Amino acid sequence: MTSRAVFLDVDGTLLDHHGRVPDSARRAIRAARANGHLVFLCTGRSPGELSPRIVDVGFDGMVAASGAIVLRGDELIGQTCLSEEQVHTVRTFFPPRGAGYIFQSIDGIHATRENYSHLRRVMSQHVSSENALAELEESIFGRISFFTEPSEVLRAGPTKAVYFDADLSIRELDQSLGEAFDVVATSVPFFGPWSGELLNPGVHKASGIQILLDQLHLRREDSIGLGDSFNDLEMLAYVGTGIAMADAPQQVKDAADETTAAPEAQGIREAFLRHGLIDD
Repeated sequence: MTSRAVFLDVDGTLLDHHGRVPDSARRAIRAARANGHLVFLCTGRSPGELSPRIVDVGFDGMVAASGAIVLRGDELIGQTCLSEEQVHTVRTFFPPRGAGYIFQSIDGIHATRENYSHLRRVMSQHVSSENALAELEESIFGRISFFTEPSEVLRAGPTKAVYFDADLSIRELDQSLGEAFDVVATSVPFFGPWSGELLNPGVHKASGIQILLDQLHLRREDSIGLGDSFNDLEMLAYVGTGIAMADAPQQVKDAADETTAAPEAQGIREAFLRHGLIDD
């Protein structure tokens, strides 16, 4: 049997829309690994934003921070950080426009107290599920470190910036910031519709996957990726088989080879069965 490498997005793919890992997904992942396949998280979150209920499912590593962090097991094999100039650009661009921002590092999230309060206000408008709120309290609000000086952020090794409540389109932001960053629409609806990610140019989930496949001496055609959002586009196009979740935007579905059901409708199990990763 050929060993396959599977890459799973978290929000909206592994987690359902109430912030839970469905039992069907947990069992499918463990069965696939028992069958000799490798299963990796492939997420916009940093490792420090992953709650035990996610990590304890059991994975062979992860591509995190949308490709800026790559772990093989617990070993860090790839990391790309933002520069001092990029951090300065974020800190000076968004506040005059009434928008908020946070920085991610391998350990979690870094925010000013003002941006922390701003983020809580925004998320309270977009979170209705108690389970989803509990997941956010554990994985995001409980992992925030406060900073006052940019030097504190730089010492933490910022890998990505997330902006929110910015009344600007992706096109407008790309025109203003496109030389310094790749601007991607949000992958987490709880941040609200006017939110997104700022990454080093050329860093995305596919670039992180390539690092892992090269390390593992696995072929690209033996890789499978599942995702539902705009930061999954490169992953779905790069892997041997790209699978979009049923409720993904049409642009994401167009980038994939096929679709599967939503997380709460056993979408991961359905895809694993279809590709022979697990037995019925």
